[in-house]
Amino acid sequence: MFKKLLLGMSLLQLGYTAAAQQDAEQKEKIRSGMTPAQRLIANTGEDLLTGGNADHAQTVISGYGQASYQRSFQYKTSTMNLDRVVLFVGHQFNNRIAFFSELEIADARIEGGKPKGEIGMEQAYLKFSINPRQYFVAGLFIPRIGILNENHLPTNFNGVERPLVEQLVIPSTWRELGVGFYGQMSTLPVAYSIAVVNGLDASSFTHGTGIGDGKGGGQRSSGNNLAATASIKAFVGDFQVQVAGYAGGTIGISSYEADSLHMTSGMLAAPIYLGEADVQYAAHGFSAKILGSYISYPKAGDINRSYANNTPSAMYGVYAELGYNLFETIKNEKFENKQLIAFARYEKLDLNATIPSNGIYDGTLKQSHLIAGLNFMPIPNITIKADVRLANTGPFNKALLVNPPPVIRPYAENNTFLNIGIGYSF
Repeated sequence: MFKKLLLGMSLLQLGYTAAAQQDAEQKEKIRSGMTPAQRLIANTGEDLLTGGNADHAQTVISGYGQASYQRSFQYKTSTMNLDRVVLFVGHQFNNRIAFFSELEIADARIEGGKPKGEIGMEQAYLKFSINPRQYFVAGLFIPRIGILNENHLPTNFNGVERPLVEQLVIPSTWRELGVGFYGQMSTLPVAYSIAVVNGLDASSFTHGTGIGDGKGGGQRSSGNNLAATASIKAFVGDFQVQVAGYAGGTIGISSYEADSLHMTSGMLAAPIYLGEADVQYAAHGFSAKILGSYISYPKAGDINRSYANNTPSAMYGVYAELGYNLFETIKNEKFENKQLIAFARYEKLDLNATIPSNGIYDGTLKQSHLIAGLNFMPIPNITIKADVRLANTGPFNKALLVNPPPVIRPYAENNTFLNIGIGYSF
């Protein structure tokens, strides 16, 4: 019996070793086609830590960007936009300490006093490596929540638009100030992370945008309230499975202000809870993703009473996506680095799934979207995209209009969008 147990443990260990070796070989194959800057980016949280940093100082410059065209068939409007241009600058001080930064310009330009775009630091942090498997980060960084946050380059996701669930339920490129610890187990193909960051600002929540407007983003964020995030990711053959969570206070004002508003204050005052789970698969030209997220905000009624921003007490979002590279089976050198990915994604979300007694329900925030399209990648760092999105929502609630205009434009519960875009990373 003891010999059988030892044999079973040995086989199990061999399985873990083989899985880890397979995962390492796959990552090395991907990295072999990267520039030095991209390999450095891959170790910043855009991908799992694998080590391999240089022993000598080096500075790299990289970046990515995206432009898009969208046609709304129901409203007969079209828009063209330079969605974002991001410049990455990183410096490796030695084999233990590095600096990473991303500067983003959204919507092409900035104009004082007018909503003409945004410029901001997407990331700016120091990384302290303990060993090739574990490291600390400190500064402005993106916690590991969802799929898109750490893989937001336009060459990393299908479709012109980022998944709506990972824009509205899980804020995309959700960066905060704090300290985080990342690692990978030595005997199992499992990665983990834990971080403490500044909390959200409930006074900035905006109806219809989830919790995104409450992000600090590194700009004078309150240190009175904090949040904790954690994730665990397992690699099982061609699958990646992740579970992540967030919990933190949303009231960062002083106790004097909180008392005047009849609200609680403190490090974890009016906490908000977010849970997320996802599964990814990629092999033989096929890819699949499933993600679900749920947010609970028990004190939403208190927030509405104080700030009148119609905050919900619960929201959720799920999506599933399938894709296939149509060039996968072509045995020709001309198609070796090219991809033509056909994909379909279905998303369902409700940004006011549960509302407090002093909230107003908005049917337009209960949505479903079916997206189908093509991504053509002539080289791994360039993508040309086109897709069609069929959108369906509930009815608009006129009670939300504080000062209704003389003529109210009819709201379309069903709409069709055509999206065309280009993207790059280098």
